[in-house]
Amino acid sequence: MSRSDVGSRTIVIIGSGHNALVAACYLARAGHRVEVLERDTVLGGAVSTVERFPGHLVDRGSSAHIMIRHTGIIEELELARFGLRYIDCDPWAFAPAPPGSGMSPIVFHRDLDRTCASIAAACGERDAEAYRRFVTVWGPRSARVMRAFSGRPTGGNLLKSFWGMDPREAAGATGRADGGALSREMTQTGDALLDSLFDSERLKAALAWFGAQSGPPMSEPGSAPMVGFAALMHTLPPGRAVGGSGALTSALVARLQADGGIVSAGDAVTSIVRAGDAWQVRTADGRNVRADIVIAGTHILTTLNLLEQGGFDAGVISDWRRRIRVGPGIGMVVRAALSGLPRYPGAETAESARGLQLLVTDRRELRRAHGAALAGDLPPRPVVLAMSFSALDPNIAPAGEHQVTLWSQWHPYDLADGASWSEYGDREADRIIAEVDAHAPGFADTVTQRFVQTPVDLEQEMGLLGGNVMHVEMSIDQMFMWRPLPELAGQRVPGAPGLYLTGASTHPGGGVSGASGRSVARLIERDLRPRRLFRRR
Repeated sequence: MSRSDVGSRTIVIIGSGHNALVAACYLARAGHRVEVLERDTVLGGAVSTVERFPGHLVDRGSSAHIMIRHTGIIEELELARFGLRYIDCDPWAFAPAPPGSGMSPIVFHRDLDRTCASIAAACGERDAEAYRRFVTVWGPRSARVMRAFSGRPTGGNLLKSFWGMDPREAAGATGRADGGALSREMTQTGDALLDSLFDSERLKAALAWFGAQSGPPMSEPGSAPMVGFAALMHTLPPGRAVGGSGALTSALVARLQADGGIVSAGDAVTSIVRAGDAWQVRTADGRNVRADIVIAGTHILTTLNLLEQGGFDAGVISDWRRRIRVGPGIGMVVRAALSGLPRYPGAETAESARGLQLLVTDRRELRRAHGAALAGDLPPRPVVLAMSFSALDPNIAPAGEHQVTLWSQWHPYDLADGASWSEYGDREADRIIAEVDAHAPGFADTVTQRFVQTPVDLEQEMGLLGGNVMHVEMSIDQMFMWRPLPELAGQRVPGAPGLYLTGASTHPGGGVSGASGRSVARLIERDLRPRRLFRRR
């Protein structure tokens, strides 16, 4: 997007999540007057880093950035020029052996040959060869999915993303390359895909846990591509932003300000009101900001509340609220300062500490945890993803110290026994730490400080309603042209001209991609272009 030739507009963006900031950067670069209003004193929403413990820069939300490195946004906005630098997570994932088994761990290197050698040692030659075929087939497919994620969820864009696939890309387990076989494989469950490929339950569990980071279990239809995305990690692995996840936000803010954009922190929006051919954005400190265009980067339910406060049709909003499914909650987090890195039997820290530590050896653990959450209960056994990125970036911890993020899925927002999360948070954190200790004996003794984020804490600190870090459930009926609802999936709000949507509530959903922000910026620029009655020949 280059400098706009359609005249400058005043654009107010509500919220400073990374998608909102991406949109702000593209629009400011195009010559528009852009102001971002953020209720929090910390910018970036769930893509932010703060000093939780003395000398420790700790992420508030996301830690590893996967999708945005595949979108081209970093290069288009020249964020390296504004201080953003990534370190590859390589190995990008590590799956320890079952405790006490004496078996070899599985190490997922960026290099496919090294990964297959690890799988052969841990699971056998057949699964190693099956994994190689999996990457060969699902790598190109996942690149196509990423292309679909990077554009607007229109039928044309989706068709264009998959059009012209090489027959070798389309052919899967059956060897057939027709559309019916491909569509079936893309819409199957992740578990079905894994069962069709591999024998080892350990390997299946590790890949299922990777796929489940999007929220839904791998028993849901349409979850196979979430497993398949692992194949793309051999092209470009997850990245760790130097200085913490918030380094992405800092670079976006610097880029925005360089193009004349304004960011106002601690300035909560209370309502948005349509006033003639413009908008009035009202804030808690009494400001009344006029805008030609408003982009809401907040949770969709928060956006609907702001609209309702501004006098929008309450009946319509009530209908939308009822149909948007947030879900029971996804998980909780323990951020801990350590005296040393986790040590897994049979593995060097260079293998285990640089990427995602997938602490699951049997998919039954995932199924039990998800089933318990649906019933409002805590998991019988916490399922944990550990990330110790001080091994990659020593500057986020004091000399001689480390830190770890422990993400545990699934944990319900509303507890069936009616208890408050304040009664359970510390006890559940103890169980999560104990689960890591079972895989890495002695880990619990290295924890010197900890910060617990329950589903309620995630909601209160970062506006993640219901504790859902993806905003609304990432099930197939709330993805693509149905996210968050069919009538809102175009990133416009019917009956509210000049109001646009971005963020995890919109396509392509949660995770750090920035794609929704770029899409809405492109949409606005297109909407502002003069319409011609006749095309030039």
